Amino acid sequence: MENIKNWLTEHPESTGIIKYLVWIIIIFFFINWLRRFLKKRLPDNAIKYKAQKGIEVVGYFLVLLITISYFTGSIKDLGLAIGLLTAGITLTLQELFLSIAGSFYIFFVRVYKPGDRIEINGIKGDVIDIDSIYTTMMEIGQWVSSDNYSGRIVKLSNAFVFKSPVYNYSQDFPFVWDEFNLPIRYGSDTDLAKSIVIAVARDILSKYVNESVSTWKDVVDKYYVEDAQVDPLLAITLTDNWIQFNLRYIVDYKKRRMTRHQLQEQIWERIDQTDGKVKLASATFEIVKIPPIEYNNRIKE
Repeated sequence: MENIKNWLTEHPESTGIIKYLVWIIIIFFFINWLRRFLKKRLPDNAIKYKAQKGIEVVGYFLVLLITISYFTGSIKDLGLAIGLLTAGITLTLQELFLSIAGSFYIFFVRVYKPGDRIEINGIKGDVIDIDSIYTTMMEIGQWVSSDNYSGRIVKLSNAFVFKSPVYNYSQDFPFVWDEFNLPIRYGSDTDLAKSIVIAVARDILSKYVNESVSTWKDVVDKYYVEDAQVDPLLAITLTDNWIQFNLRYIVDYKKRRMTRHQLQEQIWERIDQTDGKVKLASATFEIVKIPPIEYNNRIKE
């Protein structure tokens, strides 16, 4: 024991490094213990997630404070040390700094949160985790149609919140507008066709319309945006081949594909029950008559 004390006294630099490493180990041990403790005690997943992320940020700050204190010899020199440290490694760790800054920006400005569906840097998916460097997403789209999960988990640097637009499908207003076109043949009963489309739309979409009315009012009050039509809207366009019915409607952002399927299925069933009064058109060509061809087979003499 006496030998250890003598060695520590004779090697002050090594002693300082050992003390520094011991403090770092203690801080990380305490952070991990506190996170496990809160994970068991807090019942709500959202509060549990935010508490663990908050403890992680505090731990990083303590490590930074101890590191600066060790290399400068005094916490009073914190500002100077941060300036020198930043100037020395900004170029090599620029992406890392942007990612950490992005995590604070995401947290305080509430750009998005776990559970939101977003599109950023050309990647679309549901946010399942946000740490100090990466945002983790469950990807949707790509080789699968519509808004279905592809099965890939994507880790994206938080720095992209400063580099590209962030499209949030669920923040403030968890609904999106969708539309599809329905080609109706000329000669069909257009009044009957309109009544079928509008009736089906009202039956299926009424719950989304009722839920979105109050939410959209909050959006109008919060942002500089004009009031919008949330009821289903049917527009008719005359084309060279058919009468085009365009149905525009509002729907829950997670139920877009299923809602479109229900609308088209029920509209088709009701059109099929009209006994030919309403017919769907297709991009085919019909030859109604071939004109007669006259020719003279004359032989020159």
